[in-house]
Amino acid sequence: MKLIAGLGNVGDKYCFTRHNAGFMVLDKWALDEGLSFREEKKLKCFLTKLRYNNEDLLLVKPTTFMNLSGEAVRAVMDYYKIEVKDILIIYDDIALDLGRIRFRANGSDGGHNGIKSIIQHVGTKDFDRLKVGIGPQPNIPSENYVLQNFPKEQHEELKDVLKKSIEAVEYYLKNDIQKAQNLFN
Repeated sequence: MKLIAGLGNVGDKYCFTRHNAGFMVLDKWALDEGLSFREEKKLKCFLTKLRYNNEDLLLVKPTTFMNLSGEAVRAVMDYYKIEVKDILIIYDDIALDLGRIRFRANGSDGGHNGIKSIIQHVGTKDFDRLKVGIGPQPNIPSENYVLQNFPKEQHEELKDVLKKSIEAVEYYLKNDIQKAQNLFN
C-alpha cells in the first residue's frame, strides 16, 4: 500500500489558490477515476482509495491546513502501517514555472511549510516528492502569492499540468523515482 498526499488548504476560500496545487492533482485524479473523498476526522484528512498497477493507493488531502500537514501524513502512516519509502507528497513549488513538474527523492523543506511539517512528523527528509510549478512569482511576498487564485489566463496551462502530474505519478508507480526524474524533470 502506498500513501500519496496532495498538500493544500481546506475550504472554498482556498480551493483555486496556487498553494492548493497538490489538492488539485488528487482531485483531478479522483474525478478521472470516478472516486470521491470522504473525511476521516481521526486521521485529519480527506481520503479515497484507488487500486492502480495491482497496488492499493491511499489518496490523502490533509484537513490540518498546510503548515500542519505532517500531522495527517503521520496519522495515516500509523493507522495503515505505511513506511516512509511508500509515500509520495505532491505540492506546489514557487521556484518552478507553471507547467513544470519535478520529482525529488529527498531533501530539505525548501521553505515550504507543509514539507517542513512532514519532515518533523515523519522524522526524516528521505521521502519522495512531486513538485508542481506555480511560478514565476511577481514582486510580491511569497505568502501572498501562493494564496492568490490562478488567474483565468492560466487555467488551460493549469489543466495541462494537472494532467501531466497524474501521468507522472502513474509512471512513477510503475517504475521508480530515478526513472520518473529522468523522464519528467
